[in-house]
Amino acid sequence: MFNYKNLKKILFLFQPETAHHLAELGLRALPNCRMLTNYMVNKNFVNDERLTQEIFNVKFINPIGLAAGFDKNSTMVKAMPALGFGYTEIGTMTPRPQDGNAKPRMFRYPKANSVQNAMGFNNEGAHAVLKNLKKVYPFVLPIGVNIGKNKTTPEEYALNDYKMLIKKFEQTSDYLVINISSPNTPNLRDLQNEEFITALFNMAKELTNKPILLKIAPDMQVDTAIQLCKTAVNAGAAGIIATNTTIDYNLLPGCQNFGGLSGEVLREKSYELFKEIAKELFGKTLLISVGGISNAQEAYRRLKAGATLVQAYSGMIFEGPSMVRKINEGILELMEKDGYSHISEVIGADLK
Repeated sequence: MFNYKNLKKILFLFQPETAHHLAELGLRALPNCRMLTNYMVNKNFVNDERLTQEIFNVKFINPIGLAAGFDKNSTMVKAMPALGFGYTEIGTMTPRPQDGNAKPRMFRYPKANSVQNAMGFNNEGAHAVLKNLKKVYPFVLPIGVNIGKNKTTPEEYALNDYKMLIKKFEQTSDYLVINISSPNTPNLRDLQNEEFITALFNMAKELTNKPILLKIAPDMQVDTAIQLCKTAVNAGAAGIIATNTTIDYNLLPGCQNFGGLSGEVLREKSYELFKEIAKELFGKTLLISVGGISNAQEAYRRLKAGATLVQAYSGMIFEGPSMVRKINEGILELMEKDGYSHISEVIGADLK
């Protein structure tokens, strides 16, 4: 019904954050137009039993999820099937509303199919987000909730922020994600240490039986990342999401000297760290891979490396609303080529 290449030309005339707001307006309105929604669901949503998995006692119809950062305030959940996603992750939200960092704070690099953001957990706060979430949960797709501390919360009180958020969202989510890996909240990554992670997940076990995952940064040494992930799993984490954005600005000459890079420039860095983590933890916990995934070949590579699920975000800016369908259809084609009858045979195939 429209050519995304033409729409992208229009959207790219605007500043990235303005374009994001325009996309949000469209996706919020989409469910009100049943004819268009049905058309897009029929066109983009791949429902094939070969891709279906039962995870956390919830059905994931396909393995491609929307990464956190796009739908910060849970306003676009109803549009996710129209984009083809098998699940969605909202947030990151904080206990109190916050505006985030100074603008401009989002930059796109079309030649590199990459994005840089320094948003800083801008969101309407837990109370407002929960109000939005209650309007849609439970949903036809699994919903993850990504949580982080407020910028003004001192490190010594960070546990209190996560405690409040876990208690607030555990009844309106299918899983929760602890975000201590964003580069855009000062000193947040300092919480990526064994003492804090152990205390965090020990506390979480006392609060809820809801699955809680840890999302890590791609900029740690491999040994450090593996040890932190092991610590989290031993303390009760239900899984690991690898990775968040990177502050390795050497990956993209000419980029800003602040904020996190995502998209294609992150692809190999994210894959290499994920692969090493999977060598240690595959079969012991759930692994989700994110970072530079925008086509079937890359998604398939992450699945074979040990990912049960994958996530995408930046790629959609450049590929458009057909991206997830192409990924899922491509995965099915690659499975047929390799003689696999179900996605469970693909997951961790490189490690078996």
